[in-house]
Amino acid sequence: MHNDTVDNARATSDEAQPYAELGLKDDEYQHIRDILGRRPTDAELTMYSVMWSEHCSYKSSKAHLRYFGETMTEEMGEKILAGIGENAGVVDIGDGNAVTFRVESHNHPSYVEPYQGAATGVGGIVRDIMAMGARPVAVMDQLRFGPADAADTARVLPGVVAGIGGYGNSLGLPNIGGETVFDPTYASNPLVNALCVGTLKVEDLKLAFASGTGNKVMLFGSRTGLDGIGGVSVLASDSFDEGAERKLPAVQVGDPFSEKVLIECCLDLYKAGVVVGIQDLGGAGLACATSELAAAGDGGMRVDLDQVPLRADNMTAAEILASESQERMCAVVAPEDVERFREICDHWEVTCAEIGEVVEGDHLVITHGGEVVVDAPAGTIADDAPVYNRPFARPEWQDELQRFGGIDKASDLVDAFKKMLASPALCSRDYIMNQYDRYVRGNTVQSHHADAGVLRIDEETGRGVAVSADCSGRYTKLDPNMGARLALAEAYRNVAATGARPVAITNCLNFGSPENPDVMWQFREAVHGLADGAVELGIPVSGGNVSFYNQTGEEPILPTPVVGVLGVVDDVRGAHRHALDGTAGQKLILLGETRDEFGGSIYQQVTRDELNGLPPQVDLANEAKLVELLAGNADIAAAHDVSEGGLGTTVFEMARAAAVGIDLDVEAVHADPTTALFSESASRVVVAVDADKENAVLERAGELGIPAAVIGTTNDSAELNFAGVSVGIAELADAWAGTLPQLFGQHVGANSTV
Repeated sequence: MHNDTVDNARATSDEAQPYAELGLKDDEYQHIRDILGRRPTDAELTMYSVMWSEHCSYKSSKAHLRYFGETMTEEMGEKILAGIGENAGVVDIGDGNAVTFRVESHNHPSYVEPYQGAATGVGGIVRDIMAMGARPVAVMDQLRFGPADAADTARVLPGVVAGIGGYGNSLGLPNIGGETVFDPTYASNPLVNALCVGTLKVEDLKLAFASGTGNKVMLFGSRTGLDGIGGVSVLASDSFDEGAERKLPAVQVGDPFSEKVLIECCLDLYKAGVVVGIQDLGGAGLACATSELAAAGDGGMRVDLDQVPLRADNMTAAEILASESQERMCAVVAPEDVERFREICDHWEVTCAEIGEVVEGDHLVITHGGEVVVDAPAGTIADDAPVYNRPFARPEWQDELQRFGGIDKASDLVDAFKKMLASPALCSRDYIMNQYDRYVRGNTVQSHHADAGVLRIDEETGRGVAVSADCSGRYTKLDPNMGARLALAEAYRNVAATGARPVAITNCLNFGSPENPDVMWQFREAVHGLADGAVELGIPVSGGNVSFYNQTGEEPILPTPVVGVLGVVDDVRGAHRHALDGTAGQKLILLGETRDEFGGSIYQQVTRDELNGLPPQVDLANEAKLVELLAGNADIAAAHDVSEGGLGTTVFEMARAAAVGIDLDVEAVHADPTTALFSESASRVVVAVDADKENAVLERAGELGIPAAVIGTTNDSAELNFAGVSVGIAELADAWAGTLPQLFGQHVGANSTV
């Protein structure tokens, strides 16, 4: 192994280089040569290739992502302390408290090696939160797999779930919710989107920049090895073909116990005031951390790779820079604080090394073996990737897809109800959720089965946050703009159902190849739908992530713009729960209007195995009205949103764990029982109220212009009575509970209330 130096690169300008194997196009390589005035060294070529990859540079999405900034008003951004472009969005929630949250994808690594791919996805998003100066306090996961009964799903799903649980549980972070979806388009290309929430005081915010000439660059955490090299360019920036599961060397290996110690070490460093700027080492490793820190600062940077603690012998400069070894952070520290910085790292037994310093100018200069192996303007590495205006066009097949094929009205409502609840689309996720710790740290108020995860942030005031992340790829395939709006609407409504006021949005935009004009049209439409929807709701998009090349061969996944919403609860002790409390005689009120909307619905999927028509149409003003009724309303005993599966699923989920029955008046919902039970019209919530509070809630709904109707009464029969038929809640629960354990060889109690 050797180090190709800058002097050697000047002397051998015509030497052929493997830039194409590293994911660079001919014109991109030529642009690098133009910047440097020579060919790049091996180390420089590695840095440019990983930093100009789709995963790091957003070169195919940046032209469209600008729309978020163009549409956000000054008023929307008032509470945003850190926004788009930072490691994570940070929101001021009042009383000096701030919350940071972000969703990140780790899709391709989780197919190649499900356990480590998912585990390191959790580790990476946690470090993004740490880099903002925050303590991570909870995680969530958004998962998509191929058909539930497919052989490869049986390989991937258990490993992914074990990886998420193994890493998150070991860190001592509660998993407060998520989503699991099955669809043939995710076969061989699962989506593993990890969300993390962190808390900090407003004044403790940290940002990723290298400022102050003479300040030292400190690398701390685990040693650097050969794992994960090429992850962002080999795995995250290309489509999968046959044999992709053999790309194992590019998957990182995580150690959650090292990360747990690293969290505590970081918090002590912040408390001691010895950190000027900080960046986590995730995708593109040290190449990313050094170039981004330098580019965002007010000077250049000099780095000596001989000072990097290694766990493999004879690593080249390129390997050290591209390694994606986990549990590492890079900090900028004033010279007078270095000794204290080292003391804190020593206290936590965290490996620490001074690897460089901030210098004048704008160049990143890196040495290895005493010779210069990188000498380039830092900004050209971190920020100067080409921006592509990829061709996009509405697909020719879109009109045919939107032609609704109709539905079959249920001749046996009870049988249809049980088939719906037992389907992989709606069945119990207890097999998955019970592998996660949801109560560790003691601040979890609501988690699994709830509309949104609810966390206590301030023990004195009871202030907390509610978080939900949602998306229907089926809706988005039918209409990408409306699909993104519906994802936003559902996450927003889930947060609102707990009594919280939504304050910020994040996203993880998962799509196929950007080189496909159909996919780029879907992407652009989804971005515009989400950005315009945020403006209509008056809350900002605080950050996001783009994951392209999610396809196997020529078949892209369903377009999947996962949308996360964060809400603030003034006092979590008053948060609404989704489940009934077991009291007979309570009234169920449906807020919102039910229409004959089945395009992209679960009923369409289960009964006809089709995808066609238009998705439900949403007016986001109606979602905002629900917040005004639900937030802090002490008249409400329970609240649960109506979304995938329709009203039937909502009512079952409210009654399942409550040992209570319901007399349900479906005619008060819609004249057609199938539509009443299974339509997926948006902007709907079912609330339970004591009988003496019924009029107050109906009057408030009237004041706000929300359609409202009493649709049922709870009783002590433990049965659901509707449209002249009855079925036991336990019978429905048995159908709902058994599917995943049967598919994945596990047993979960049919009436589990966990």
